[in-house]
Amino acid sequence: MSVTAEPFFQVAEGPLPLEGPAFDRLGNLLFVDIYGGRVLCLSPERRLTTLYSEPGQNPSGLAVHKDGRIFVAAVGPRNSQGLFDAGTVFALDPGGGGRQTVVPPSAGHAVNDLVFDRQGGFYMTDFRGSSTRPLGGVYYMPPDSSTLRPVLPDLCGANGVALGPDDGVLWATEFSACRLHRAELSAPATIPHTGTSIPYHFIGPGPDSMRTDSQGNVYVALNRQGRVLVFSPYGIPIGQILLPGREKNHFLRCTSLALMPGSRDLFIVARDEVGGGGAMVFKAGGFADGLAMFSHQ
Repeated sequence: MSVTAEPFFQVAEGPLPLEGPAFDRLGNLLFVDIYGGRVLCLSPERRLTTLYSEPGQNPSGLAVHKDGRIFVAAVGPRNSQGLFDAGTVFALDPGGGGRQTVVPPSAGHAVNDLVFDRQGGFYMTDFRGSSTRPLGGVYYMPPDSSTLRPVLPDLCGANGVALGPDDGVLWATEFSACRLHRAELSAPATIPHTGTSIPYHFIGPGPDSMRTDSQGNVYVALNRQGRVLVFSPYGIPIGQILLPGREKNHFLRCTSLALMPGSRDLFIVARDEVGGGGAMVFKAGGFADGLAMFSHQ
């Protein structure tokens, strides 16, 4: 099954790098301007505002707590070698104030994305490494924010992370090795023996951020391909969502998406680096209703 998305809202006339879309309880679509260091808010009436700005942190992912706080994953500034190695997770109140550090830069992770489980803990990805240097991984922070626990270590640029509807399956993308990981969970951050697999190897660059729907289907944004590939709950490809103009290399930088909880409305953020289309939010129909994430429980 193949679906083509439609333009929904133009964020900028230039190729602004966007990431991390997530819905809050009021129906606002939140997302980030990575290199501008901004958390943006698009209201249901399509009014765009800036909730928070901190240049240099390079935010790349968002997740909303059920108490309304906005958790921001940031890869952090580049070091002298041009690498990310001191990222952070911080929390904001719903209006963008009250910044609190949850994972400090001293932990040494380039935090790319995060997702809450039903207990209020979260899984996060460490984007460090390359195709030949598996320095990153997936980590778990329990609800009491005590100690990070490695869950899927030694990955080549862990990027997207998602949970199945009952928290029984953890998904992650390995950006630099082009792999999709599926891990069965017997408890938070606990994988039984033989519980991990790599159900899919991507062709071409860029498995980026990901989301799941209420039926457990998995949506992976393919950066530099201008499309979202959709998998069954077992990692079998079942369809794709194409961005208009991709056949002419427009809007290839498709980085992330969000499904509106309780609706099939799916929103994709992308930028056009060659065609002058700027930075855009696209809209399409998902294959099932959006998952009621921790933010909406």
